[in-house]
Amino acid sequence: MVVPLGCMYTPMKKIPGMPAPLPYEPVQCKTCLSALNPYCSVDVRGKLWVCPFCYQRNQFPPHYADISETNLPAELIPQFTTIEYQLVSKPALAPPIYLFVVDTCLDEKNLQALKDSLLMSLSLIPENALVGLITFGTTVQVFELAFAECPKSYVFRGNKDVTAKQIQQLLGLGGAARPQQTPSAQTPSQITPNRFLRPFSEVEFTLETILEELQRDPRPVKNDRRPLRATGAAMSLAVGLLEATFSGTGARIMVFLGGPCTHGPGMVVSDELKEPIRSHHDINKDRAKYVSSATQHYDALAKRAVKAAHTVDIYACSLDQVGLMEMRYLVKRTGGVIILADEFESDMFKKSFQKLFAHGEDEQLKMAFNGTLEVQTSRELKVCGAVGHLSSLGKKSSSVAETEIGIGGTSAWRMCGLDPSATYALYFEVVNQQAGTGGGQQGLVQFTSTHQRANGLRVMRVTTLAHAWAPAGDPKAALTMGFDQEAAAVLMGRVAVFKAETEEAFDVLRWLDRMLIRLVSKFAEYRKDEPSSFRLSSNFTLYPQFMFHLRRSCFLQVFNNSPDESTFYRFMLNRESVTNSLTMIQPTLDAYTFNGPPVPVLLSATSLASGADRILLLDTFFHVVVWRGERIADWVKQGYQADPQHEAFRQLLAAPLADADALLRERFPIPRFVECDQHSSQERFLLATVDPGEAPAAAQFNSGASQESVFTEDVNLHVFMEHLKKLAVQ
Repeated sequence: MVVPLGCMYTPMKKIPGMPAPLPYEPVQCKTCLSALNPYCSVDVRGKLWVCPFCYQRNQFPPHYADISETNLPAELIPQFTTIEYQLVSKPALAPPIYLFVVDTCLDEKNLQALKDSLLMSLSLIPENALVGLITFGTTVQVFELAFAECPKSYVFRGNKDVTAKQIQQLLGLGGAARPQQTPSAQTPSQITPNRFLRPFSEVEFTLETILEELQRDPRPVKNDRRPLRATGAAMSLAVGLLEATFSGTGARIMVFLGGPCTHGPGMVVSDELKEPIRSHHDINKDRAKYVSSATQHYDALAKRAVKAAHTVDIYACSLDQVGLMEMRYLVKRTGGVIILADEFESDMFKKSFQKLFAHGEDEQLKMAFNGTLEVQTSRELKVCGAVGHLSSLGKKSSSVAETEIGIGGTSAWRMCGLDPSATYALYFEVVNQQAGTGGGQQGLVQFTSTHQRANGLRVMRVTTLAHAWAPAGDPKAALTMGFDQEAAAVLMGRVAVFKAETEEAFDVLRWLDRMLIRLVSKFAEYRKDEPSSFRLSSNFTLYPQFMFHLRRSCFLQVFNNSPDESTFYRFMLNRESVTNSLTMIQPTLDAYTFNGPPVPVLLSATSLASGADRILLLDTFFHVVVWRGERIADWVKQGYQADPQHEAFRQLLAAPLADADALLRERFPIPRFVECDQHSSQERFLLATVDPGEAPAAAQFNSGASQESVFTEDVNLHVFMEHLKKLAVQ
């Protein structure tokens, strides 16, 4: 195949009909440690099962003595290829830990909005959760929450990095606090909190008082200067504090930023306003003098956080950049989340932050901690790597391929933080297909993920997949029928974004073009050197246009985006499901008219040119745009929607707003919502996304019709497809 063989896996996805977590340990093969699954050969009389991965014969444990052909355990029932286990043999771990790291270099309005959001979040976390607080400006303050008489904090210099050992000595910490095992597996383990990380139920009043009385950083700031913001030192202290006390326990470091680091380790720009923060052009020309040192600082913190199984979130609310590009590995490798907004007062931040603490049907927080993902393959398959918000555990096994894609060289990864939408791309290669194509054999892959839930219990999910091999004589027909063009587009998108981190954008685009040409050359039907004879199967027809939109997307085209924005867009593509990722790659456009329900229309300038009397709803995942045609906008200005005689017009105006509101409610983070009219300035959100359609030079001669010209150097989809056909049939 000329598209990577792979799949998208969501470890916490809710699957209809899946049984409740089984209250016992999984039965594992004594040779390869794969779990019992529906593809195993079972001898119910001899109480034996054969592992389909290594063909080892295994004995069932004593509690399976009653199994029969009509009384199978859940993990052997064919429709339960995904099953969950509650690991009751291990004592419950410590409750989740939340360490708030708050920027105080904010204006009064934003600081108050941030304090309100933090106080709101305290009402949503479990009462037994451990909480801590660090604030920073020119200096860094670590609050001793156990001291209830008055706010007490330890102050650290913002221009100096502090190691975990130094933090342990300076704060008088006795060492890492680990869960103490109890005699009964059902009894929650006891932990020993320290003075800085205390159970929320004990320090609720103290923490709320400190937050309510929190003031701006007292250091005066001149008009031509930025505030001295010691972000790097604060993050280092946060990572070191948890590393020295609760290493290996699920924890979240939640960093709230209102601007770039201008002081101490990890600074991304000086405090002089005359010096602008780096742009893509500066980075390409090697004129960004702080990028290398700042990236190294945050990269080192990321490795320490991953080793300790701690998650780092960044909530950046600023009209300027905050240095997200330099800090990206700190969030990506630990499975954290990023919220990017203009200010802490905005609904984008407030509603997104509130969604982070959403509860499930079991009234537990949906977020999970301290997870791992392991892949086991049959002999014909090897795992090349993974792309997503995880880190390698460096596990070498027989399932590891020599070829690396993404984070490779291992069959196991750590997911410090995850939630029901966290999705990972796994890539494979076929190393010995001829050995597996005979006798009706199948290629097998087993995913084993474990994580700690907010209630402290550990859960293991096992998913086993099987796929038939294509016949050796004529594999093309079988491969065509089994090709999933939506998943393939997302898998290619993730690899392209991974490459874009270290390679030039031009090289990534050329790689995408070569892969696309090779794919259609192999699977299309055509006569040599006759582009007009080119035909693609229905399973491939959408794939070229996915690649067209990927090439011109914000993931690979950085023009008009800051480095922080590009980092955020790529970050989201690497965490979302196939459906949401496709919306990012090729946004959806729906038209609302008087003639009936909304219908999807082409993502093209032609949809705008013929839309004077209709409304369009654009969903790019990051933006939701309601666009009103020229005639509709004119009717709105005349107030027809308020006239009872024009009830149909009022309903037409309300329909896209209701659908947009539904999108805003279900999505995390909350997208930016834009309402605009045809030919208005806000229309740029739509014009920047649609296919240019007819070239402006040709459009100017069509004087009789309404035109919506998109002036761009990009080729349109029609020209792209014509060139693709010519190259494919050569």
